Amino acid sequence: MSLRLLLLGAFSAALATTAAVPALAAPRGFTVEDMVAMERVGSPVLSPDATRVVYTVRTTNLDKNRGNTQLWMIDLRAPNAAPRQLTRGDASASDPQWSPNGDAIYFLSGRSGSSQVWQLPLNGGEAAKVTDLALDVDTYRLSPQGDRLAFSMGVFLDCADIACTKKRLDDKAKNKASGMVYDQMFVRHWDTWADGRRNALYSAPIDSTGKVSAAPVSLSGTLDGDAPSKPFGDNGEYHFSPDGKTVAFSVRVAGRTESWSTNFDVYTIPAAGGQAPRNLTADNPAWDAKATWSPDGRTLAYVAMTKPGFEADRFHLVLMDVATGKKRTVADDWDRSVADFRWTPDSKAFLVAADDVGQHRLFHIDAASGKVAALTGKGSVGDFDVRGNTIVLAQASLTSGAQLYTRKLDAKSETAPMVQLTKQNAAALADVRFGEYEQFSFAGANSETVYGHVMKPWNAKAGEKYPVAFLVHGGPQGSFGNSWSYRWNPQVYAGAGYATVFIDFHGSTGYGQKFTDSISGDWGGKPLVDLQKGLEAATKKFPWLDRERSCALGASYGGYMMNWIAGNWPDGFKCLVNHDGVFDQRGMAYATEELWFTEWENGGPYYDAPAKHEQFNPVNFVKNWKTPMLVVQGDLDFRIPTAQGLGTFTALQRRGIPSKLLVFPDENHWVLKPANSLLWHHTVLDWLNTYTKK
Repeated sequence: MSLRLLLLGAFSAALATTAAVPALAAPRGFTVEDMVAMERVGSPVLSPDATRVVYTVRTTNLDKNRGNTQLWMIDLRAPNAAPRQLTRGDASASDPQWSPNGDAIYFLSGRSGSSQVWQLPLNGGEAAKVTDLALDVDTYRLSPQGDRLAFSMGVFLDCADIACTKKRLDDKAKNKASGMVYDQMFVRHWDTWADGRRNALYSAPIDSTGKVSAAPVSLSGTLDGDAPSKPFGDNGEYHFSPDGKTVAFSVRVAGRTESWSTNFDVYTIPAAGGQAPRNLTADNPAWDAKATWSPDGRTLAYVAMTKPGFEADRFHLVLMDVATGKKRTVADDWDRSVADFRWTPDSKAFLVAADDVGQHRLFHIDAASGKVAALTGKGSVGDFDVRGNTIVLAQASLTSGAQLYTRKLDAKSETAPMVQLTKQNAAALADVRFGEYEQFSFAGANSETVYGHVMKPWNAKAGEKYPVAFLVHGGPQGSFGNSWSYRWNPQVYAGAGYATVFIDFHGSTGYGQKFTDSISGDWGGKPLVDLQKGLEAATKKFPWLDRERSCALGASYGGYMMNWIAGNWPDGFKCLVNHDGVFDQRGMAYATEELWFTEWENGGPYYDAPAKHEQFNPVNFVKNWKTPMLVVQGDLDFRIPTAQGLGTFTALQRRGIPSKLLVFPDENHWVLKPANSLLWHHTVLDWLNTYTKK
């Protein structure tokens, strides 16, 4: 039987089991099949009167090997109201937005064969197209008055109209020659080779029939850059003014410096076009983005960094007086980086999401005084919205995927009551017992306090010891905290009988910018000390950790750390798992796409700072390698190219070290396809079982 049929059988059996389980079924551990099958909640948006919330639910179809997203709605006026599904079909529906009077929902869908904006009336009737353009609409935003759309498409900037881009793409598809010629970087980014198109913002009026009928007007097309940014930019990077007459957006003007520049600027332009964009942040050579007007229209808020070339610098919240152009920073002494924010309806404060000591919390910040108050406690807040006195938010933890909650805006306390709105996956996971977890701290590098988490196996018993999966996060400026992941989830290991340990080493986010900065130029220094001391501290504090049966796993920087551990902590583990990890810093410096990252982290371009690049270069310590290693590589990973994974595997094989290579030709830096996720997890768990099980 083929591996795919085996995986399909296991997946189907898991679904059948969870569907038929009686209420008192014996408990079991969480599996990768459970994780892949989970419904994922996101994108909550409150109606203008805060009486309803529309949101998305993503389901997985393993036969088609993809997810499907649809819109749902909950009426907040009725206690314990049942969610109502708004859209159905093989094509996804995403990015919901309300009409100004709350009588319709706008959304993106490819149900007509291309991605377009649709409108669904809530008083009955079918969804209707709002746009019918020759190109895919990638993102959109409805004006506050509902009479205009701003939206983005991939176009050739030298084309006079959309039809020109469509014709050029059609002509290229007919051309039998496949070669591509470049004269500047990016030649490829994330997982895509550049084809000459840019993300560009457009605007068009909505007529009395509810459709865009006039030719779209370009808003950002005179700027040689992507709006929204690639590869992950969305409509959070542009907004209408409250009167709908102006659009603010951010863009990094391209040119030959694009791949080593982080200089995004905020621009404004009339929503109807007709003028050149106006740069509001030319005085800052670092990152400026996410400009949003206050509801009263008097102030423009945006996030800004201060260090050019550093993508993990702290995002400050900056306010600009619209009338005078005067700028000031809010809560400058609050040492957290703003991940996302919303104005409160009275234009006097903000809701801000930020990493904070192993959590990702929601905060209230007063615009005048800068006073900060936490609104949530433990867990990880994702998307959120606010209308009137109502906040809706998606919150996850180490024992739950994201669920929707509401709470009151005027209750400025992390202990204020929250009402849970969704209970996705409750029935399917009713018999699952999750691993218990605990946060701990210890004296790490330089005797500074470092935090980590431990998690027990789902069926842990007193007096027993369990093999350890030691997870190392990527970034490196990131965090393995109290959140839920569909790629690196400790509960999968807990469900397979493993204890897990994960450390927020020097360089992690949520512990102040100085702590985050401390990894730059020191990849193999303080972080390795933290990992060593953290595992030692955890073993002493939690006697159920079997240190002698431990394997380390990591991706991206975590994968780099597997290579670094192999040469600098060679007796540390029974086995290693390296996913898309850096093997040779010199090769990385000349082959990765976002050069600003590797150059900042290593003191400049390789030719200017070879000693810094080589100081913590894993390739220089291959002679010390002896630990069995599983190497995983996505062939579409242009961040850490395939040669890095092949180099790692070649070194292992040449030295005669037990090793395996798992390559995904159709995955990038992440493993996203459901069947590939199943294969990844089973291959990894089999590798751990080989070296840790008694």
